[in-house]
Amino acid sequence: MSRYIMVGKYSSEAIDEISSNRTEKAIRLIRELGGDVNVMYAVLGGFDLLLIVDFPKVETAMKASLGLAMLTGISFATYPVVNISDFDNILAK
Repeated sequence: MSRYIMVGKYSSEAIDEISSNRTEKAIRLIRELGGDVNVMYAVLGGFDLLLIVDFPKVETAMKASLGLAMLTGISFATYPVVNISDFDNILAK
């Protein structure tokens, strides 16, 4: 599994639909695609949501990003990440 950071921005329509039920549906979609949600945060600033999620492959992350947008009306940008020790090892080679 690879780790991804997903940042989301609410549309005005998505704000009207905020609910724990929609959050549960989003988590369910991620799990159905083979992903695992590590953490979900509401944030201030340029984005409204931050998710740290594991997916088996990049295609799955892409499918989840678009699927969540369709399900919730929230647009997501999804970024692959590696922990810093792995990053250091990659650059040392």
